Amino acid sequence: MPDMTGLGVSPGRTAGPVHAMGSPPRLPAEVPVAGPDERERATAALAFVASSLEELSTTVDGTAAEVLATQAMMAADPTLADAVAARIADGRPAAWAITDAIGEQQETFKALGGYFAERAADLADLRDRAVAWLLDVPMPGLPRPGVPFVLAADDLSPADTALLDSSVLAIVTRRGGPTSHTAILARSRGLPAVVSCAGILDVPDGTPLSVDGTTGVVAQVTALEAMEIREAGLADRARDAAITGPGRTADGESVPLLLNVGGAADLADDGEGVGLFRTEFLFLGRTAAPPVAEQESAYRALFEAAGGRKVVLRTLDAGADKPLPFLGLADEENPALGIRGLRTARVRPAVLTEQLEAVSRAATATDADVWVMAPMVATAAEAAEFASLVHQAGLRTAGVMIEVPAAALHARQILASVDFVSIGTNDLSQYTMAADRMNGELADLLDPWQPAVLQLVATVAAAGRDLNKPVGICGEAAGDPLLACVFAGMGITTLSMSAPSLPPVRAALASHTMADCRRLAELALNATDAPTARKAVAGG
Repeated sequence: MPDMTGLGVSPGRTAGPVHAMGSPPRLPAEVPVAGPDERERATAALAFVASSLEELSTTVDGTAAEVLATQAMMAADPTLADAVAARIADGRPAAWAITDAIGEQQETFKALGGYFAERAADLADLRDRAVAWLLDVPMPGLPRPGVPFVLAADDLSPADTALLDSSVLAIVTRRGGPTSHTAILARSRGLPAVVSCAGILDVPDGTPLSVDGTTGVVAQVTALEAMEIREAGLADRARDAAITGPGRTADGESVPLLLNVGGAADLADDGEGVGLFRTEFLFLGRTAAPPVAEQESAYRALFEAAGGRKVVLRTLDAGADKPLPFLGLADEENPALGIRGLRTARVRPAVLTEQLEAVSRAATATDADVWVMAPMVATAAEAAEFASLVHQAGLRTAGVMIEVPAAALHARQILASVDFVSIGTNDLSQYTMAADRMNGELADLLDPWQPAVLQLVATVAAAGRDLNKPVGICGEAAGDPLLACVFAGMGITTLSMSAPSLPPVRAALASHTMADCRRLAELALNATDAPTARKAVAGG
């Protein structure tokens, strides 16, 4: 079997027999006559799905809990219930009505792209669970081969990913991109993962495979080789874990390693602070913005857990592409380029000012070093206006995220108005490469090793160095051990990632001098494409 190559989205190397997820439940070929209680059955099925996902969300923490809670909300959405009821009124049985209604929603979401395209995959999971309940058949879940194994799938739902246990060595999916739920949750669990691997489902169950989550290479090996690779991977992890303390290069140059978190439960002692505190969790499922006092309490819990460490809080990152009902935003034909991030303050300014008030109150009551940044900033004027609001709220340190090429190209002008910037590599890749980050077919364009994206990162780092202001990275690319060295060589001052990524990144930095890092950065920037850049740095 020839080697397969996908997109490595969670670093590490391991090996074991591959086993694939089972197929979803299939509707019988013959459509039965709808019974008189079909609407009640459909309602009960969707309620079961919503409640089971909500219950599952309480058994996990952090990102997995947020994702499952969001999926439960989708199952309980009145719009879906109405669409199903309309089809039942036309004579469709409950299972068929749910399949039709969700299929139509999926097509709409895919056409919208961005955040909605990712939700289309979640809808398929809701459909399968509801249909399985209605047909009284088991819902296919994770395989249970009785030995540690490599999990193969077309894609994984949030519920599937949340249920992964220690028997899963690595994940390889046919679809997905660097910001899919599979990628995000694999990184949060420290599992090697490769997505957009076209031939993975053609591999027979039980075939020993090696999986390299850094390079994206998936290869057939012998059973003995698989054991040796797995043991080597465990040894690498043990070696990385033995290196403790602050992030620094081999010659002692400081590169602080921070955490991306959604709440106090995600905070690990291993990090030097928080480089991205996502605040969206507090706003999900609301018909109105949470009161200032409630926000203050939630922020204070994390600030207190952080102690005197730095916490970089991102203001609400929502909008037309990540809809929250209480914002009352109109539908847009291209939501990824519409009212999102800081732009929501143009139509709902009170949401931002109340959030800043809550953050200020919480910061005053704790010892945390609180920095605040806004997402989706495109101009120096927007940055200056946001910084003014932050300072008016009584907070000392104001910054913005660099996620669009315009902001990267004008980083010098933006940094003149703020105290720091943080680069979001996920969106920066999407907007630079004109590739929807949720479209697995374009995963190669969304590779953070793309030289054009790296050139923009280097441009921002140079502006920060010239103005003596911090430039961090909080996108998922910061957790790639090889890229971490490249970023350090460019002059990036902090790297923020999920907790499992800290040990390998710390170890990678500790094995390179700053001169090494600068040389690796030059290799990456001079490459003609992403695979060449990765290969040059890996061999450098």
